[in-house]
Amino acid sequence: MTTATTTDIELRHHRVQTSLGEIAVAEVPGDGPVLVMLHGGGPGASGVSNYHQNLAALSQHFRILLPDQPGFGDSYRPTDADLDDRSITQITVDALFQALDQLGVHSFHLLGNSLGGAAAIAMAQAQRERVTGLVLMAPGGGWLPFGPTPTEGQKEMFKYFNGGGPSEKKMAAFIRTMVFDHKQFGEDVVRARYEASLDESHIEFYHRYNAAFAKRHGMDPLWKDLHKIKAPTLLLWGRDDRTITLEGAQIMLKQIPDVQMHVFGRCGHWVQLERQAEFERLVGDFLGELG
Repeated sequence: MTTATTTDIELRHHRVQTSLGEIAVAEVPGDGPVLVMLHGGGPGASGVSNYHQNLAALSQHFRILLPDQPGFGDSYRPTDADLDDRSITQITVDALFQALDQLGVHSFHLLGNSLGGAAAIAMAQAQRERVTGLVLMAPGGGWLPFGPTPTEGQKEMFKYFNGGGPSEKKMAAFIRTMVFDHKQFGEDVVRARYEASLDESHIEFYHRYNAAFAKRHGMDPLWKDLHKIKAPTLLLWGRDDRTITLEGAQIMLKQIPDVQMHVFGRCGHWVQLERQAEFERLVGDFLGELG
């Protein structure tokens, strides 16, 4: 384990060996309940990069764990054989439960966005007693689209590493589809996310991941078992999300037993960035009431 500092918070970095491969987990120490935060699946995504701006506020209430999911950040890269055998969500759920077991974490609150939201749903379905509170931000798998797929945001994601490979211009186009008002995210944000996407092993994984996604005709149909979720659940959604659209949330509202929802106008796919203060307040209040 190593310790580093980002902005004004302490980050501890764990390298956890599982039977599948090594999982990188960043930790923000705290005396509150454990909150596991799962990042999305865009190019260059990782636990810390997706949520770094939220950590100062949320760490006042929780001990935060930020895993890099298989294929992303500093975690291992699933092979073609891995992805032929199981979906990326199934692989992620297995790896994350093993990592949490090794860190001595049995029960925890869980938050996930997009691809990480799919993993969060699957974890809450698989080991229901361990997930004490669930926050889902436009999650994959539990959503049924109204309209053509892939969506606009999914198209930008899939083509980012194709057609000549990554570029700052393509990253800027990707970010424009993720948010309502791209003008609030300057060149520095585009460049940082672009540079994070250039790891060759991540690029190789992304080609395998996209091929497996197409072969499976999308994400796992987690919506079929939404009724199995036991944890009190908060859905957070941008009304103007062009990646996982708001209309598809209706099945989640109908099928998750203990559920509530907050919708943000003038907001896209990245609620934690576009509505940062409101996101932090809602998450803190909702999970704080659960203890």
